[in-house]
Amino acid sequence: MKTPLFSALTASLMLSAGTAAAADWSNTQLHLNHGEFKNPFSQQEANQTIYSLQHASGYRYGDNFFFIDYSTDDLDDGYQDGDFYGEWYSTFSLGKLADLKFNDSALQDVGIVMGFNAAGDAKVMKYLPGVKLSWNIDGFSFFSTTLTGYIDDSRGLNGGGAPKETNSYMLDVAWGYPFTIGEHKFEFTGHVEYITGRDNELGGDVKGWLLAQPILRWDLGHALEMPDNQLMLGIEWQYWQNKLGTDTNESVPQIHLAWTF
Repeated sequence: MKTPLFSALTASLMLSAGTAAAADWSNTQLHLNHGEFKNPFSQQEANQTIYSLQHASGYRYGDNFFFIDYSTDDLDDGYQDGDFYGEWYSTFSLGKLADLKFNDSALQDVGIVMGFNAAGDAKVMKYLPGVKLSWNIDGFSFFSTTLTGYIDDSRGLNGGGAPKETNSYMLDVAWGYPFTIGEHKFEFTGHVEYITGRDNELGGDVKGWLLAQPILRWDLGHALEMPDNQLMLGIEWQYWQNKLGTDTNESVPQIHLAWTF
């Protein structure tokens, strides 16, 4: 029997393969992160390992980005171990579609973005329509700011999932900054998101949260005389204020390993 994870991974791999075939550029990675996290509802702490498939590509009308996470932990809480969570964002470039020029400007492009976030066990589905601004900043391989709606289409309690929520907004900043020290290559990358507060179907207050996930990683593959940017090793730091809309704040270092296909 096919599990939701199997179906999601299969669909993601097929989409990334199809997108890469028609893309001007593409990048597909497998990530492994490991750290100690806290469940903000039960306050239980557990060692958690997150396996991620991540893909980014650009084509004649814009770009696509998605990731799907599969997480496991060492809690013996009577629940089935393992859950998945995924996000997809497709951006249509006004620079490409309308031939807009941003000469002598820090602004590189304006995009119309449509995204969705989906969680497995919680049966959560969010739609994120909005605008992405891409910036041209010296030294950065990319730098973007994205403002979207955060529209709930979850199954809710009647569907066996987490409580449905009212709609809100998201602001996200993402970046990549490669640099070298001597003969070694590094990258400082990651993102910071802020999602505004909202209410759930039980009448509860879901607090606005700030989630930062910066990553400092070393090009281990380059040091081993492999192709550049193929095997990266580093630390990802997750800081989450009001984790999942609760009063819980979390600051967690994680071992980070990334393999580029």
